Amino acid sequence: MTRTFATAADAVADISDGASVAVGGFGLCGIPDVLIAAIAAGTACDLQVVSNNCGTDGYGLGLLLAQKRIRRVVASYVGENAEFARQYLSGELEVELTPQGTLAEKLRAGGVGVPAFFTPAGVGTPIAEGGLPWRYRPDGSVALASPPKEIREYGGRRHVLEESITTDYALVHALVGDTAGNLVFDKAARNFNPLAAMAGRICIAQVEKLVPIGELDPGQVHLPGVFVDRIVHTGVQDKQIEKRTVTARKTSHEAKCQAASSEGGGNA
Repeated sequence: MTRTFATAADAVADISDGASVAVGGFGLCGIPDVLIAAIAAGTACDLQVVSNNCGTDGYGLGLLLAQKRIRRVVASYVGENAEFARQYLSGELEVELTPQGTLAEKLRAGGVGVPAFFTPAGVGTPIAEGGLPWRYRPDGSVALASPPKEIREYGGRRHVLEESITTDYALVHALVGDTAGNLVFDKAARNFNPLAAMAGRICIAQVEKLVPIGELDPGQVHLPGVFVDRIVHTGVQDKQIEKRTVTARKTSHEAKCQAASSEGGGNA
C-alpha cells in the first residue's frame, strides 16, 4: 500500500550508493524537483539514472551532476545542460543515448513485465550495429562502446531487439494524488512520468495537491496507485523555464504600418 511521507527527505532516505533511478519529466516540465533536491542534500552517489534528459545546470538532475553523484545516464537528449556534455566528453560520466520513443517503450515494457521487444527505430545506425560511445577516456578516445544488437526481419522490414528497463526506484511529479497513490498529471507534465513510475520497483511521487481516497474520479486517473509506493505532498513549487524565447515588442509606428499593409493588400 502507498505510504504518505511528511518530507521528501524521509521518502528518499533509503536510496543508497549505486542505486538505479528512473526519473520522470521532459526538460524541466514535470520533473520531481523536490525529490531530486532531497537526494542532493543526502550522500548517495554512483547513481544510475534513466531519464529523457538530465535537467539543466544547477536545477533538477543538474544538481546531482554538479556534485558528481551520477555514474551512468540512460537518456535521449543532452539538452541545455553544459555540465552533462562536459562530463560525458571528458570521460567522467557514462551515457547511453537512446531514441526517445525507444526509451519510452523500454520503460513501459519494464513496467508491464515484457523483457524485450523489436522495433525498427535505430536499424542501420550505431544504436543497432554497436560502437556508440558510452564512455570516453580523458584523451577523447572511446573507453566503452555499445554492443551490437540482434536484428530480425518482420514483414519485410528489419527490426532491432531492445531490452526493457527496470530500476530500483522511480521519482515522479504529479498535479494531484490521493492517499492510495492514484495520480493525475497536468497536461504536458504527464510526459515520461507514468512510464518512469511503472519501471521503478519502488516509486516515489511528489504531488502538488494530496486528497483523500475517493475524491478522485477513477476515469480521470492517469496512473493507478498500484504503481506508487510512497507519496509526498510538496505543494506548488516555483517552476523553472528551461529556455525562454521572446519577441521584440513592435513600436506603435511599426504596428500601424503593418495594420495598414494588411488592410490595403500591401500598398500601405
